[in-house]
Amino acid sequence: MSEETERFDVVVMGGTPGGLAAAIAAARLGSSVLLVEYHDHLGGMSSSGLGKSDVEKPHLIGGLFEEFTKRMRQYYLDTFGEGSKDFELCKNGYYFEPSVAERIFGEMLGECEGITILTNHRISEARVENESVAAVAIIDRASDRERWIAGSVFIDGTYEGDLLAAAGAEFRLGRESREAFGEPHAGEIYFDYQEAKFLPGTTGRADDRLPAYTYRLCLSTLAENSVPLTSEPEDYDRSEYTGYFDDLAAGRLSGPKNWKPDRGYEPAHFDTMVRAFSVTTLPNGKTDVNINPRPLGFPFGEENVGYVEGDDATRQAIFRRIRNLVLGLLYFLQNDSGIPEAHRAIANQYHLPLDEFTDNDHFPFQLYVREARRLVGEYTLTEHDITESGGTEIGRHPDTIAIGEFPIDSFPCRKKQPGDDIVLEGYLGMLDSITRPYEIPYRIMIPKVIDGLIVPVAASTTHVAFSSIRMEPTWMCLGQAAGIAAHLAVKHELPPRDIPISELQSILAREGQVLQHSNH
Repeated sequence: MSEETERFDVVVMGGTPGGLAAAIAAARLGSSVLLVEYHDHLGGMSSSGLGKSDVEKPHLIGGLFEEFTKRMRQYYLDTFGEGSKDFELCKNGYYFEPSVAERIFGEMLGECEGITILTNHRISEARVENESVAAVAIIDRASDRERWIAGSVFIDGTYEGDLLAAAGAEFRLGRESREAFGEPHAGEIYFDYQEAKFLPGTTGRADDRLPAYTYRLCLSTLAENSVPLTSEPEDYDRSEYTGYFDDLAAGRLSGPKNWKPDRGYEPAHFDTMVRAFSVTTLPNGKTDVNINPRPLGFPFGEENVGYVEGDDATRQAIFRRIRNLVLGLLYFLQNDSGIPEAHRAIANQYHLPLDEFTDNDHFPFQLYVREARRLVGEYTLTEHDITESGGTEIGRHPDTIAIGEFPIDSFPCRKKQPGDDIVLEGYLGMLDSITRPYEIPYRIMIPKVIDGLIVPVAASTTHVAFSSIRMEPTWMCLGQAAGIAAHLAVKHELPPRDIPISELQSILAREGQVLQHSNH
């Protein structure tokens, strides 16, 4: 190993909320930490447009995420005052603007001694000695300079699972078959989300398809803080979006059968073309804008093919393609002459925000990578662990580190196929169905073979289970556990798989993490 190699107790790859929580947790306990992020900004999706926290049962999500929301609440209280509309819109800190999320994360990191941060870097390779990760090579994306980093423990906080792959850890990519784990909703599937039933075309076969990637937009409703699209984006093709006309005519842009607040449902958008988006109001004239996966005109399926295993140039090309597709949809809704004028008027209430993403043309920096590689770990979380399937009791684990609580929710895997008239293939919108709060074992973060590595984001689950666990609040809980576990591994000079679980759980409990739940 080169004498120029830098050394840290803990090396965290990925400035996602899960990665940040890992870095903060380890540093607060006294470990020296290096945090490496691909982009120029930290915070992943939470600081790149996803301002509506995906939490159904807030009392089950504690620890660093709860601290994050309390700091967020205080920010909006200090900024707008109690009783103000903007303070009310922050929903006790669970709803926020991207720039404020980045600010809060920055404060939490800045308060920690012993964290070194490198942005705009990517991993190029990992050195494994005696089946344990010993060092990683990272490259400065601006200068192409490579440097080697040694560590006692490495944490993969990337959405893509790039570190685990570089280290040679076994992983899954794509969808398991029904037979693999006996999961009813596994594999190729057409699932009627309104009636909660399987449709013709469902085979349950395994494949390498992934849920669609998009961007999560932050749009402004204030004219003085808006940057309207004045021309077609690059590679604009109107035909990409004309399928939404069929959705409108067929009633697929109507309101949901079961209307619930805080799910991006805006009644003024029902039965309009603007239902191509799911819009949630945020403080300060901002909105969290997701792409609605239910219309058959949804054009984003299959656009991520080749992304996960692609080189940097391939990923950059897919970034641009999906960015242009998102901007094209916004432009289409605001300007296309075939769209009813009243619908265009609604769409023109929303524009890119002048004060967000100011170094990226006011567009989010982070692609919404909903699922990529998934570790093959010491335990694999499946649909049976997270649902009432088979009438089983909630799974109990001796190494529980967090509670998962979000319903199964996976975006389509394919574009509209011939004969599709209800739902796109792969969509699992099960927001009102069988998922129940469940315990998450530490073992899903530990590779079967490779030592010195903890994986809190691209964790060991099936495709179906991943669609529940893949929420930033849950990932922050797993990241916090990973950071504490890494510190304990250094402290006790043990591989992460052999740390004293009781000590890990004791620290988590002390830090406010929820470890127990009853469904009765």
